[in-house]
Amino acid sequence: MSGQHSTPQITPLPRLDPASVLPEDHERALLVGRVWDPETAGPRPVLVAGNRLVDLFPVARTMSELLESADLPAVLEAATGGDARTWDLAEVLAATADGSDAAATLLAPVDLQAVKACGVTFVDSMIERVIEERCGGDFAQAQQIRSQVLEALGGNLAGLRPGSAEAARVKEVLIREGFWSQYLEVGIGPDPEVFTKAPVLSAVGCGARIGIPSFSSWNNPEPELVLVVDSRGTVRGCTLGNDVNLRDVEGRSALLLGMAKDNNASAAIGPFVRVFDEAYTLEDARTETIELTVRGAGGYVLHGTNNVSRLSRPFEELVGAAHGAHHQYPDGFVLFTGTLFAPTEDRDEPGKGFTHQHGDVVEISSPRLGTLINVVTPTEELQPWTYGIGRLVHYVSTHGSRPEGVDRQEHLPEGNSHP
Repeated sequence: MSGQHSTPQITPLPRLDPASVLPEDHERALLVGRVWDPETAGPRPVLVAGNRLVDLFPVARTMSELLESADLPAVLEAATGGDARTWDLAEVLAATADGSDAAATLLAPVDLQAVKACGVTFVDSMIERVIEERCGGDFAQAQQIRSQVLEALGGNLAGLRPGSAEAARVKEVLIREGFWSQYLEVGIGPDPEVFTKAPVLSAVGCGARIGIPSFSSWNNPEPELVLVVDSRGTVRGCTLGNDVNLRDVEGRSALLLGMAKDNNASAAIGPFVRVFDEAYTLEDARTETIELTVRGAGGYVLHGTNNVSRLSRPFEELVGAAHGAHHQYPDGFVLFTGTLFAPTEDRDEPGKGFTHQHGDVVEISSPRLGTLINVVTPTEELQPWTYGIGRLVHYVSTHGSRPEGVDRQEHLPEGNSHP
């Protein structure tokens, strides 16, 4: 189909339009992403320019290549001139919601970047991870254990700096009380948790379906700010993400993290990457407030908020844990920064908390990053993921020579033996 997951029409996707998807200040924003182009049967990097999407393939064949540009704002400004192909943004969004094979549709705005994620970066979510572990993934025990854990923690750890002397003291107290946990280790210890969320090219974009596998009965969305980082470890922009989480699976054992986090359509990213420039900087990203709305059958509505400013570790520490002398990413990477939101209010029976139902519409939004909209679907009913690196390499080699001015090897250290 379109290089992303496609599904039978189980629950209609909400209609997508520029007003509901773009940032409020989109006229001042540098927004880049990807579309599936049915004419050439492949993905194309694009720039949002007013009500059009400008084809960037002549400039950079992949998003990874594009984000290696030294002066990215200048490259994007130059790309709007001339006779570049364009698509009507409203038509692309409408076709995406319709699941059309015949028209251009929106994809996740990343391609060859590794998809990494940080866990337990907020005190509130750290406590919820401890609860999952303590109740072994059984949501029926969650409320009782939540009260016990909060009592042992003294009720509030807000402001505690991970890795500090005070954090070490708290660790000693919790060990003595029998409440120490591997989640507390990464939550207030010296090193953050960084894991691989999804394989390259497996992320889905705005308007796609997200999957919940049949073996999970306790799960939730995780609205997050996603940093977009180049091969040098420089953050070039950011976007929104949904780190779909299976609480019962991870609660059984942290060693099941891969099973809990990496399933078909379990990583949603979009709608576009906002490139840093004078109008929007890394400092602006630090103060983002990300809103979550889940709408389900029978008029059900859940609201949540993720205040990025309450991260317990700065962006630089999280990026440095992923990238550095110990680990390089020649094609760059994206980094989910974690979430403050952990749904605990009951949806159905008292004491059972929140879990997804099939057909839930999940909206993750920010005034300056736009809105990521997806619909929850049984993973097993998604069509298999088939568009991988091999097909992208074939498409790129078939449809264009290397763009001038972007050297994919210029930032690799000498002696690098990777292909």
